[in-house]
Amino acid sequence: MDLELAGNAVLCTAATSGLGRASAERFAREGADVAVCGTTPEHVAETREALEGIGDGDVLAVEADITDPDEIEALVEETVDRFGGLDHVVTSAGGPAPGPFMETTERQWYTAYDLLVMSVVWTTRAAYPHLEASDAGTVVNITSSSVREVIDDLVLSNAVRRAVIGLMKTQAREFAPEVRVNAVLPGTHETPRIEEIVESGVERGEYDSYEEGLEAWSDAPLGRVGQPEELGDVVAYLSSARSSYVTGTALAVDGGMMRS
Repeated sequence: MDLELAGNAVLCTAATSGLGRASAERFAREGADVAVCGTTPEHVAETREALEGIGDGDVLAVEADITDPDEIEALVEETVDRFGGLDHVVTSAGGPAPGPFMETTERQWYTAYDLLVMSVVWTTRAAYPHLEASDAGTVVNITSSSVREVIDDLVLSNAVRRAVIGLMKTQAREFAPEVRVNAVLPGTHETPRIEEIVESGVERGEYDSYEEGLEAWSDAPLGRVGQPEELGDVVAYLSSARSSYVTGTALAVDGGMMRS
């Protein structure tokens, strides 16, 4: 299916790894101009090289901290200057600190809120005038299945990420009809973070092999963890004209794991 994204300008935040990067790669394959940011210079450089080798569009990869509103504003303006406009925004962020409620500090709550919620607020606020001017403006928020069903020992993700869904629903109404806003709720995907967790389990003797450890995470009805590119496909679809009557939707991409 041709998603007709060639020549569109896309900004994917925190997209030098994991699900954000998988989304950026799918846009690049579609021929879009893609901007990404990250905080690790080596990851930024490696992602730039990878994206440049995928599609025919332009690539902008810069160092930027999504918890700093000034850096986000500068990132949006640099993207617009480079590509001549902005059609699509994908917001992504790393996971907050794990832990149960009574072991989570007040500072961790504030840090998680800036990382998961305010980064979306700052990005969409800066991007909105450019998305409104586009004839294809969209926002897709990458969140987590934890916004619908809580995950043990992840109180910050369970509680804080839900604010993004309320924000998405509000923006979908306020930004319509010029800009569509949706969210995806990933279950377990084989990202570098999951790979690290499984490999640590192997080192501790919890699993005999990486394959066994990965299988232990495969509790979805489809019987496996997802691949990052499968999430990227959904993000690109929600950004395309193929989903032109879809807005205000929180779409689970979890192999059927959630029961609600």
